[in-house]
Amino acid sequence: MTAQTNLPPFHLAFPVRDLAEARAFYGDKLGCPEGRSSPDWIDFNFYGHQIVAHLSPGECGHKATSAVDSHNVPVRHFGAVLSMEQWEAMAKRLTDTGTEFVIEPYIRFKGEVGEQATMFFLDPSGNALEFKAFKNMDSLFAK
Repeated sequence: MTAQTNLPPFHLAFPVRDLAEARAFYGDKLGCPEGRSSPDWIDFNFYGHQIVAHLSPGECGHKATSAVDSHNVPVRHFGAVLSMEQWEAMAKRLTDTGTEFVIEPYIRFKGEVGEQATMFFLDPSGNALEFKAFKNMDSLFAK
C-alpha cells in the first residue's frame, strides 16, 4: 500500500498543565499557528491537522513505555510524519535549542524497507511527541 497524498485532517485533544506553556511550546517552538482559543483550550494547526490543548493538569504526562529498538518508547504519543528535509531541520532546531529528548534523533531500519528517521521528546506538560520521516514515503505502511 502506498501513502495517501490527500488525507483528511485529524483532530486530537490532549491535556496540558498551563496554556501559556502550551502556546509557547506548540506555537513558538514547533511553529504551529494558533487557531481559536478560550480560557480553557487552544487550537493549533499541526501540519494541517487540528490539535487542541485542554487545560487539565491532573491528566498530564505519560506513564507506560514499550521496548522498541532498545529504547523505552512512551506508549501514549502523537506527532507527524515529515519529509526528510523537514525532519532534519526540526531535529537541528530542537537540538540547537537544548531540547531534552526521550529518544535522540536517529535512523531506524537503515538500508531496509521502511527506513525512517525518528525522535521523541516531551512537551512541558509531559505529553510525548514523535516526529518521523521516511527515506521513501511509499514505505509508510510497508511490512
